[in-house]
Amino acid sequence: MRLLALAAGLAGAGAMAQFPEASQHYVQRLAGAVDELSVVVADFDRSAQSAGLTRDEALAELSGSTFLAARNADMTRTITRYEALSSDLTLLREAGPVERALLLPARLDTEIGRRALEDFHPALPLTASGAGFAGVGFLAGYGLLALVMAAAGRVMRRRPVAET
Repeated sequence: MRLLALAAGLAGAGAMAQFPEASQHYVQRLAGAVDELSVVVADFDRSAQSAGLTRDEALAELSGSTFLAARNADMTRTITRYEALSSDLTLLREAGPVERALLLPARLDTEIGRRALEDFHPALPLTASGAGFAGVGFLAGYGLLALVMAAAGRVMRRRPVAET
């Protein structure tokens, strides 16, 4: 029974130890996306400035035809995405490993996350944060299985109540 709980603890340790590196892959992908979006937004802003317009004024001028309205919507989405991803990147870069684990679910861009996981390969972490997450994973896996097995043992040991 303890051997099974130990195996569950080791499996939990191995799985949780991957988080720091997987989150680092995500942050790197996020940074790449922000870099590329910044080029598009800066180009748009330069075009607006050369025409003597602010960004909002330039967006407002993108109207009058189906194409221009679609381009307005595209640029508005691009600018909004750039601002949101830039904010997330700043927050995640400043966060420590535990804080990043708490922040990432709410800040996760699913497309960037999917692509980051496609390139991620589990490895033996040799960092303090990897060891910390491994310890938490071990305790969670071992403790959860130990609790389940203890509860199952109590249920199995119950004797039927004799009817009178």
